[in-house]
Amino acid sequence: MKPQGPLNALGAMSGTSLDGVDAAMLVTDGAEIHGFGATAYRPYSDAERAVLAGALGRWPGDDLEAAARVIHAAHAELLGGFAGAEIVGFHGQTLAHEPHGRGTHQLGDGAALAGALGVPVVWDFRSADVRLGGEGAPLAPFFHFACARWIGADRPLAFLNLGGVGNLTWVDPRKPAPEAEGALLAFDTGPANAPLNDLMQARRHTGFDRDGACARQGNVADGVLERFLDHGFFLRMPPKSLDRDAFAAVSAAVAELSDADAAATLTAMAAAAVARGMEHCPAPPARVLVTGGGRHNAVMMEMIAAGLECPVAPVEDAGLDGDMLEAQAFAHLAVRVLRGMPTSCPGTTGVRAAVSGGTVSRPGTM
Repeated sequence: MKPQGPLNALGAMSGTSLDGVDAAMLVTDGAEIHGFGATAYRPYSDAERAVLAGALGRWPGDDLEAAARVIHAAHAELLGGFAGAEIVGFHGQTLAHEPHGRGTHQLGDGAALAGALGVPVVWDFRSADVRLGGEGAPLAPFFHFACARWIGADRPLAFLNLGGVGNLTWVDPRKPAPEAEGALLAFDTGPANAPLNDLMQARRHTGFDRDGACARQGNVADGVLERFLDHGFFLRMPPKSLDRDAFAAVSAAVAELSDADAAATLTAMAAAAVARGMEHCPAPPARVLVTGGGRHNAVMMEMIAAGLECPVAPVEDAGLDGDMLEAQAFAHLAVRVLRGMPTSCPGTTGVRAAVSGGTVSRPGTM
């Protein structure tokens, strides 16, 4: 493997929305993006999704064999279809996240995956950051910095990821490196797609609100947004992160509403959380580029744009792939870990100093 210079890195991401696994090739030296490669997606079946949903909130030592089999099989199947990868970044499946409690738990065995693929695998990206007092999330910001450079940004901008949980990265691309003081500020904004997806699955068995069609037919319930924004999370200064179910009470708040009103209200909560989070940015961003599944929800995008004072657009408007940005991020981070470069810093996770997280497992070393 080349000691320096760009590598063909393959990244994989299975998010808290439990829809499936994204995989993407990236050519990177860990500092700069040199090119984008093939991508693929492997959805979870309803049965697989049910197994993973049943494992949410569990920690090592619990009975997780069935969930582990789902994770390993899905990743081995998808990643095994790529050729030419020199290193793999494997995030695993987050089941529980308590950075100032029991820690963080991503299910998945990178050593077993390395054996199955015959390629070195970097995994367990978050634990080192948590051990040093960080939130362990979000981790994509160092890649966002590289993306800002790739698209030629010359002013601060923000990347907004609307996955199960929303997270925001404010980037100043004029800084020399992502770990430089003032280069990045990142934090979770609040719930995004997870409560809405859960609602649609429970009531309509669809898994998500396609294009925001259900929400568009409804009205936001009176008083619910105000009570939502009273949650103590919004009073905390960033960096800060959330577990997928930290806002479990929002589902109870819409339980008596019609499908459409419940969807509209949960969508408005996601947008309100983003607007509140933007107040923490060191300087107004020139624009907000949106990634993750939420950018396909037209109502969510409209509500977010209405609450901000800068242009809001999907990352595709800047020539990036919003479906694969997180998978690409873990390809990029894998190279950084391999080369001992930081993957998080005080501005992204609140960790005491810049740290390189992750474990490298090579084939035949289990």
